[in-house]
Amino acid sequence: MFISPAFAQTAADGAGSTMGMILPLLLMLPVFYFFMIRPQQQRAKQQKQMLEALRRGDRVVTNGGIIGTIAKVISDTEVAVDISDNVRVRVVRSMISQVLAKPEPAGKSKDGDKGKDAARAADKEKEEETEVVKTS
Repeated sequence: MFISPAFAQTAADGAGSTMGMILPLLLMLPVFYFFMIRPQQQRAKQQKQMLEALRRGDRVVTNGGIIGTIAKVISDTEVAVDISDNVRVRVVRSMISQVLAKPEPAGKSKDGDKGKDAARAADKEKEEETEVVKTS
């Protein structure tokens, strides 16, 4: 009396409607993986590599927004950060959000020894020019 004949007819067709509900869910799984899960895993991997590569002299930003320079790597989980003159704080490594600048290693320049070689060559040329002028 209260159930319409249309409802009574569709209840018998259960197998087709189940497959119709599962198929869109199965098609959404790869979309979720490639647009949500995989990029998050890549970001986590980059963050881990960045934290492992921290060393003395790096300018860093903490999750709290404090900018400082790493003064000392205390352990695998802590670093000492200079945030001002005579102000040094201990920070848990995982609380460092990004590295602003990495200093050059001692004795190395950005273009290697090319700059030194160019300076030496320029000095040699000047010496040769002065010798030519003296002999003339």
